Amino acid sequence: MTTVPRNSPKPSRANGGSDGLFLLCLVILGGVYVLLIIALLVADVSFTSPNHLWKALQSPEIRYAIKLSLITCSLTTIISLWLSIPIGYLLSHYRFPGKALLDAVLDIPIVLPPLVIGLSLLILFQTAPGRAIENIFPITYAIPSVVLAQLMVACAFAVRTMRATFDHINPRREQVALTLGCSRNQAFWMVVLPEAKRGVLTAATLAWARSLGEFGPILVFSGATRMKTEVLPTTVFLELSVGNIEAAVAVSLLMVTAAILVLLIIRFFGIEESLGRPV
Repeated sequence: MTTVPRNSPKPSRANGGSDGLFLLCLVILGGVYVLLIIALLVADVSFTSPNHLWKALQSPEIRYAIKLSLITCSLTTIISLWLSIPIGYLLSHYRFPGKALLDAVLDIPIVLPPLVIGLSLLILFQTAPGRAIENIFPITYAIPSVVLAQLMVACAFAVRTMRATFDHINPRREQVALTLGCSRNQAFWMVVLPEAKRGVLTAATLAWARSLGEFGPILVFSGATRMKTEVLPTTVFLELSVGNIEAAVAVSLLMVTAAILVLLIIRFFGIEESLGRPV
């Protein structure tokens, strides 16, 4: 038998009516934003045609941009994982002086304007150490600069994802492995990392998608040189600058399609689990 607290409010028709009005307001306000997103996609699709898309794909410059985007995004994703997994594990499992400061520093690429990141990279390689590196291995306004510009932002998102993943992994199995004679290194590779595999996939997917859409740092640090440092976002910029709106929209639709595929992958493999929420 259940009891109702003495001071609990009793349901009434008036409350039901006010709740319905409240929910209606939420639906209307939220629906405006959802409809705006849908309207943007519909506008892009209606503006172009399969012929425009096919013509854009026949362009050597756009084909080069697609190829370079796929290569650089994949390299950026691999490097992001190699950096974000250890950083996320350290932040999740250890306490050390300056941890809060390090956590804040890792968020800087997320909150900084993209153009500022590109400008900062450009200035960095004008310093004495940067010029020394450039003399051995050219970076600025070359393909490596594209990867570095993408990495600065994409890795920050991967770090956040990996830390959330490690935070919500039960530490008991790792502790059991340590008591059974495993070293910390063995416990990490044999117990912790396999449990974090869905988080790793989510981090990789987010890093790849963020790299694909990066524009500001690449424009400043790498330039937008045809058949050299041109990736898909800079292709949109270049096509718009010459008035070829159809080609710009066609390339934009390619990026929209890639973004939708990324979202489907994240939903399918369970980003909720990697962020510590039940699937």
